[in-house]
Amino acid sequence: MSNTLSYIHPGAKIAQNVQIDPFSVIHDNVEIGEGTWIGSNVTIFGGARIGKNCKIFPGAVISAVPQDLKYAGEETTAEIGDNTTIRECVTVNKGTSDKWKTVIGKNCLIMAYAHVAHDCIISDHCIISNSTQLGGHITVDEWAIIGGSCAFQQFTHVGAHSYTGGGSLVNKDIPPFVKAVRHPISFGGINVVGLKRRGFTSEQINLVMEIYRYVYNRGLNTSQAIQSIESEFAQTEVRDEVLEFIRSSKLGIIKGAPMSLLGEELTADAE
Repeated sequence: MSNTLSYIHPGAKIAQNVQIDPFSVIHDNVEIGEGTWIGSNVTIFGGARIGKNCKIFPGAVISAVPQDLKYAGEETTAEIGDNTTIRECVTVNKGTSDKWKTVIGKNCLIMAYAHVAHDCIISDHCIISNSTQLGGHITVDEWAIIGGSCAFQQFTHVGAHSYTGGGSLVNKDIPPFVKAVRHPISFGGINVVGLKRRGFTSEQINLVMEIYRYVYNRGLNTSQAIQSIESEFAQTEVRDEVLEFIRSSKLGIIKGAPMSLLGEELTADAE
């Protein structure tokens, strides 16, 4: 249901039970799914594809043209999955000819004043906290949590089930299952709390710890660590996810921190 104080272009496709509060603007070539709420003073530009049961809070701007001088007006999209919440004054730019779309997955929470730039791909169940800025072409894998006021360089890759501490400046890839903290950004141990919440067993968590010892705690370079992990550990989904992430990293993964700073992160049992 909309009201006469909002503007909705006749070409927009709005499900019957969408609520649009006063003073919002919905442009042409927009699709909004059932049960979604659009708060006041929201602007949704052409190319937006918003799923079911989303909540978009006042001041958000969805699918504005990219802040990229190479963008030449090509028809692209900004896609938001079902059950995702976009808080106050978040900006989500549409894609460019690189990926043709910007994507925020299902069941995500994007907190106030965050920016998601062109061609970012954010998977399901991610949390991006207040005022965090994602440059273009960034990939965030499922269940990643990013603290407030972080700044991510373009093309960085954030692994699944990872945690990035607030205020981080991120210019390297963050592997899955880890905590990324400190200045400069570096490895801060395993995201044990997050993994337990996601239902990982103690055996799986201890396996993650053992694998990352080879990456960060044995004085090996990346190639040597990969070879050692392949030879020392049986093939499992967890092992292969870590190896594939490291192999495919274009910027290189975050560095290790001095052992004096790691405390008990790599030695504590997961139980």
